[in-house]
Amino acid sequence: MAAAAKSKHFVAVHGVGHGAWVYYKLKPRVEAAGYQFTPVSLAAAGNNGKKLEEVRSLHDYTTPLLEVLAAVPEGEKVILIGHSGGGYAAAYGMEKHPEKISVAVFLNALMPDSKNRPSYIIDEYLARTPPEAWMDTQFPTYGDPPITALVVGPKFISESLYNLSPLEDQALGHLSVRPGSLFMEDLATMDKFSDEKFGSVPRLVEVKEIKGADHMPMFTQPDALCKCLVEIAEKHG
Repeated sequence: MAAAAKSKHFVAVHGVGHGAWVYYKLKPRVEAAGYQFTPVSLAAAGNNGKKLEEVRSLHDYTTPLLEVLAAVPEGEKVILIGHSGGGYAAAYGMEKHPEKISVAVFLNALMPDSKNRPSYIIDEYLARTPPEAWMDTQFPTYGDPPITALVVGPKFISESLYNLSPLEDQALGHLSVRPGSLFMEDLATMDKFSDEKFGSVPRLVEVKEIKGADHMPMFTQPDALCKCLVEIAEKHG
């Protein structure tokens, strides 16, 4: 079992404004279970050196993930995890490198489909979310033509995203979150994700509930999340 486990590789992307740092508790746990775990900071996020002003599309934003997937040796596949808004980055990775992904896990994530325009899920989510639910989150624009940014506020972090997370992790979020974007303007004009590529990657339709977790289960329940991922790897990876 150990030899089989070592051949399995998780690649994980984060939500808007966050970075690979969100997986600091999960990475050692998954690796202790005998798996590889590669968290990726997307463009202008986490420790990535780009500025948000340099990133104008989902493709630009997802480039670090695409580079990781392209480097996966021929014949090998990874289990791709997208958290929160990172579900779109995962979907784009599935569209560009379906042959490198054995299964995709959408962790509290936005999950687009191949039937509607790429922006559909975000459009619906925003339409159903009352403005006051965003608390101190801001939506400025940048560049020309303008792109809508998303700047997560400290109150929104503590009371909505990290409401059950330890105070230390809340502080980490306050110190580490950067301005980001959902690239809604780009998504509104993109081609649909295809059945032939995006649709060919298995997406888990199982719903796994982790008790005691908030939007950031990697902070609140890292052991339970690790157990779920190991089960997924053994069953689907």
